[in-house]
Amino acid sequence: MIPTLQLARKYTSVFIALFTAICLATSPVFAADQNLERELEDLSPTLQQAIASVNVVQLLSRNHYRKLPVDQENADKVFQRYLDRLDPNRSFFLQKDIDEFQRYREKLASSLKSGDLKPAFEMFNRYRERAGDRARYLLTRVDKGIGSINLKTDAELVVDRKDSPWLTDEKAQRELWDQQLKDSILSLKLSNRTDDEVIEQLKRRNTNLLRRLHQSKSEDAFQTYINAFTSIFDPHTQYFSPQTAENFDINMSLSLEGIGAVLQSEDEYTKVVSIVPGGPADLAGQLKPGDKIVSVAQGKGQLEDVVGMRLDDVVKLIRGKKKTLVRLEVIPGASQSQTTRIYDIVRDKVKLEEQDASSKIIEVKDKGVTRKLGVIEIPTFYIDFRAAQAGDPNYKSTTRDVRKLIEDLKKQNIDGLVIDLRANGGGSLQEANELTGLFIGKGPTVVVRDSRGRMDKQEDPDPRQVYDGPMAVMVDRLSASASEIFAGAIQDYGRGIVIGSQTYGKGTVQSIQPLNHGQLKLTLAKFYRVSGQSTQNQGVLPDISYPSLYEARDIGENKLPDALPWDTINPVKFQRYGDLNAYFPKLEKKHQQRTRNNPDFVYLNEMKDYLTRYENKTKVSLNEEKRRLEVQSMRSQRLAIENRLRKAKGEELLNNLDELEEAEQAALNKKDKKDQKKEADAFVKEAGEILNDMIRLKKQAIKPAQAA
Repeated sequence: MIPTLQLARKYTSVFIALFTAICLATSPVFAADQNLERELEDLSPTLQQAIASVNVVQLLSRNHYRKLPVDQENADKVFQRYLDRLDPNRSFFLQKDIDEFQRYREKLASSLKSGDLKPAFEMFNRYRERAGDRARYLLTRVDKGIGSINLKTDAELVVDRKDSPWLTDEKAQRELWDQQLKDSILSLKLSNRTDDEVIEQLKRRNTNLLRRLHQSKSEDAFQTYINAFTSIFDPHTQYFSPQTAENFDINMSLSLEGIGAVLQSEDEYTKVVSIVPGGPADLAGQLKPGDKIVSVAQGKGQLEDVVGMRLDDVVKLIRGKKKTLVRLEVIPGASQSQTTRIYDIVRDKVKLEEQDASSKIIEVKDKGVTRKLGVIEIPTFYIDFRAAQAGDPNYKSTTRDVRKLIEDLKKQNIDGLVIDLRANGGGSLQEANELTGLFIGKGPTVVVRDSRGRMDKQEDPDPRQVYDGPMAVMVDRLSASASEIFAGAIQDYGRGIVIGSQTYGKGTVQSIQPLNHGQLKLTLAKFYRVSGQSTQNQGVLPDISYPSLYEARDIGENKLPDALPWDTINPVKFQRYGDLNAYFPKLEKKHQQRTRNNPDFVYLNEMKDYLTRYENKTKVSLNEEKRRLEVQSMRSQRLAIENRLRKAKGEELLNNLDELEEAEQAALNKKDKKDQKKEADAFVKEAGEILNDMIRLKKQAIKPAQAA
C-alpha cells in the first residue's frame, strides 16, 4: 500500500515534470539497430493475421456483452480510433493523407468482415513514412546547434492536440515540429542539462525513433489496427499477438522469475505502470509507477541503454533466473528533473505470502475511554488455485488468512474492525464472495449477468459470522473489481460504513479465447450488487468521503472511452443488518470538525486544489525565460504546501523540493516493508475515529432518527 501522502507528493511531482517536458506520442511501434539511411520497407499482412481478424470480428459480434453490429457507423468509429492510435497528437499526418484515407473508411465495414487488412497496413505505412520524416527533420535541426533555435519567442505550444485540425501542408508540419523541438530543448535545459547534453539526448532520441520505425513488424501494424476495432466494444476487450499473449500468460500465472512490475512503452521510454503486490520490486520499495527505465544491467555488469528499444526486448533483459541481480537505471516519475537513479532488485517469483493480508491495532481515546480497533489491510484478493485443486488442506487464500487475523484480533478484545482495501485492484471473485461471508450470515453477495441476460447469483452458504461487531471498509479510486464487490455488499447489508473516495468502477468479467494467431480477451458479463446496482462505471460511493487526488487525474472506468455504462437490475432477496444511513449526517459533521485542521487532510486538499489549478493549462510557453519563471512559481507553491504540513507537524522545513525526495528515499531505505504495514497513517486513524463515533452512538442507544 502506498501511503496517501506519498501518492500526493508523487502525483504532484509527476505533474510538474510533465509540465516542464510535454511528452509527445511518437509511435505505437518499437525497433532495434538498422541501417537508418535506407528507405523504410512497407509492411504487409499475413494470411494468419487475416484469418485472426475474421475470427476476432465474429467472436465479438456473437459473444461480447455489448452487442454491436459491424456497420458503417461503427466502422467510422474504428477508423477514427485507428487514426488516434497512430497519430494521437496529430503531429504526423497531413490533411491530404486523411482525405486519401477516406476511400478506406467507406469500405471498412466490409473489410473487417472479410479480413481485408490492406487498408489498415497502407495507413500504417504512411504513418511510418511521416514519423520518419519528422525524426530526420529534427535530426537536421539539432545538428545546427541550440544557437540556431529561437528560445526568446512569444509562441506557445498546444499541450494536447488530439482535437486540433490535421496539419494543412508541409509548412504547417515543419512549424509544429519546430515548436515541439523547442519544447524538448526547454524541458531538458530546465532539467539542468548542458547544451551539449541536450543536443546529444535529442540526437539519440530521434535516432532511436528511426531505429524503431525500421524494425517495426507486420504484427505491430495488425495489433494496433485490430485493437482499434476491439476498443469500440469496451476498454477491457483486447487482442494479444502471440508474443503479447505469452507475456500476458506469464503475468497471470506468475510463473517466470522477474521483478514483479507491469511495463508499457511511452514514447521512447519503458514506463512502469504498476507494481505487483508481493513481487521483488514491491519488496525492494524503490521502483514506483510512473518511473521510466533507461538502462538495464545484469548483476554488476555494464548498464545497457534501453531508450528506444522494443518493449519485449526490454522485458527479456529484465527477466532472468531466480535470485539473480538486475540493476535498473530509472528516471523517477516523482523527480523534478531527468536525474536518474539506479535500483538493485533481486529477481524472484511473486510470493503469495508477500501478498498476505496483515493486521494491526490502533487505539482511539473517547472521553476517558480507550477503544481498541483492529485494522486489516488486504492488498489483493488471492488464492493458491493449484494447491486448492490439489486438495492441500493448508492452501493460502485471502479469506483463510483474514479469518485467522480476525480470530487473533478478537482474542485481543477489539471494539471494532477496519478493512483497508485502498489500492486493492481486485483478484479472485470466489474470494470476494467468501470474504463477504465472514461478516454476514447465509445470503447472496453478488450477481453476475452474462451477455444473454442470464443471472448467476453468488452466495455465502455458511450461516456463521466470524465477525459480527462494528466495522468500516476503507476504499479509494484504485479499489477495483473484487474490492468493489466486497465493499458494495458490506454497504448494502448495512454491516459497516464505507469510508474514502469513489472506487474505480471496474464491474465487468473478461475471458481469454485462443485464436489461430494470438488470443482475444473479451468482456462476457457484468457484476451487480445485491441491491441491484452495477459496480461498473460508477463504482462504490463512500458513506463518508475523503478528499482524493485522483479526482484531478484521469483515473477510473468512467474516464475510459466506450466503457460499459452503469445500470441496475432487480434487487435480490437479502436480509439487512440495519439501516446506518440516518447516522451519517452526524458522523459526517464530526468527521469535518476533526479534519478541518488536521494537517494531513489540509495538505491533501491543498494538493488537490494545486493540481486542479494547473492541469487545466492547455498551452506552454516556448520562451525560455518565461518558462523558467512558470516552473519556479509551480515549485515555490509546491514547496510552500509541503512546508506548511511539516510546520504543523513540528518537522524541519525544507529549502527545496530535492530535499524532500532525498528525505523520502532515506526513510524508505531504513524501513522494512513489513514495518511500514504496522504503521497507521492519518487516514486509517480517522477511519478509526469515524468507527468509534458509530460505536459510541450505538452504545448510547441513540435511535437512528435522533442521530441525524
